[in-house]
Amino acid sequence: MPKDILPAKNEEYGSREYWDQRYSREDDADFDWFKSYTDLAEYLHELVPNKSSRILMLGCGNSKLSEDMWEDGYKNIVNTDYSAVLIEKMRQRHGQARPEMEWHEMDVRSLKFDDGSFDVAIDKGTMDAMMTAKGDVWDPPEQVIRDCNEEVDETLRVLRKGGTFIYLTFGQPHFRRRYLTRPDTTLEIKALGEAFHYYLYILRKS
Repeated sequence: MPKDILPAKNEEYGSREYWDQRYSREDDADFDWFKSYTDLAEYLHELVPNKSSRILMLGCGNSKLSEDMWEDGYKNIVNTDYSAVLIEKMRQRHGQARPEMEWHEMDVRSLKFDDGSFDVAIDKGTMDAMMTAKGDVWDPPEQVIRDCNEEVDETLRVLRKGGTFIYLTFGQPHFRRRYLTRPDTTLEIKALGEAFHYYLYILRKS
């Protein structure tokens, strides 16, 4: 990744302005935080066996995850990101080749979808970007707590009964579990990797 598109401070990862500026400069580049679809496919095949499931991508960015899932047969994918610059670029990039995919400028903390309208929601690094505000990771700032809880609450609202929220992060359970514990849900955690672990949090709505 070119150094000139990195933020001066980590907390800029939580800023819409940073992402608009970055995506304005990246042209047709793609970038995947954490794992690629190749790394995740076996888990997603197990968690989302029905390829006609309606899938919500939370903060899609310019990741290839949606594209790779579409090529693997998941044609009902709705992508959201709060960067208008990014969403317009992705519409232009995928509009003809993957017309079934939707692209919406939207904040994960305030989703504009009806209750119970998705089978699956996937977050691959979006919540992590909201956690970059200055503060103690053991005692996070109120803004971080509020942002993360709002994303989870909104995601559960738009999931159907029996729906699944899949969250991939490097964040260990003692830092993430607090945001993912809700009544009428079950939480499963899978550690991926060996020397350096990523974590797959699987929150199912009862």
